[in-house]
Amino acid sequence: MNKKAYLLLGLTTLFWGGNAIAGKLAIGHVSPMLLTTLRWGLAAAMLFAIGWPRLRADWSKVRRRLLYLTALGALGFTAFNMALYTALIHTSAINASIEQAGIPMLIFAGNYLLFRMRVTWAQIVGFILSLAGVAVAASHGDPVALLQLDVNFGDALMLIAVLVYAGYTVALRFRPMIHWQSLMIMLTGTAFVTCIPFALAEFWTGNAIVPDAQGWAIVAYTVLFPSILAQIFYIRGVELIGANRAGLFINLVPIFGTLLSIVILGEDFHLYHALAMIMVLGGIWLAEHSGRKMAT
Repeated sequence: MNKKAYLLLGLTTLFWGGNAIAGKLAIGHVSPMLLTTLRWGLAAAMLFAIGWPRLRADWSKVRRRLLYLTALGALGFTAFNMALYTALIHTSAINASIEQAGIPMLIFAGNYLLFRMRVTWAQIVGFILSLAGVAVAASHGDPVALLQLDVNFGDALMLIAVLVYAGYTVALRFRPMIHWQSLMIMLTGTAFVTCIPFALAEFWTGNAIVPDAQGWAIVAYTVLFPSILAQIFYIRGVELIGANRAGLFINLVPIFGTLLSIVILGEDFHLYHALAMIMVLGGIWLAEHSGRKMAT
């Protein structure tokens, strides 16, 4: 069970690391709100085409939890990705990737405060290391800048995105017992619906960029990999080893995102990036090792 979860969550974080690269490559080729809307609309259509019999069988359960599922899709799919793609206009893909390592820390805090879920000292040390790594990345190697609130708009927006996705992960524990295809159809469908007003506002203000050839290639990548495969793998990983342990694997996003940013985007890699990565890797090892021992 652990090996299967590790494989699924490893692929999930690889695809999510690529999502930050796609968002950076999208600048000038497709606007953030339109990219998010097309992404979830196409993903919902593809999932509905293959999974509508499951949704029909689960509809009585879905209808009773429609408001909850709408909120889940709006948080985890719409708000997070709109914030991510907008943040990438103002900050580097490396920074955006590393800052996502703050998600597990917030998942731990949310689960403890709301549900008093047991955590070990090693897990606490692990997410503190992760938090410190995020601070190093967000402050560009100068943590004092955080105390002075001297963080650029993109990094600040990423911190909001991190908070949103942590809330989504914690809330997954209340999902109805329906087939994964039904769940994904509802989440992507409600994400698409909640994206539409933002896309219309983008057109209204003259900020919309209709995708060109590169824009459509980016849309295609985001639909298949971070939208469909990664979300399915992540939900299954949470089922197999729990939200606390599964959430820690999000710390691999900065590793994949950083490597892809250097290779594909040619972004500069600084000493503070290396320090932040060492801290988040140390955090994931400590917390996951302790979580696995506690689960046995």
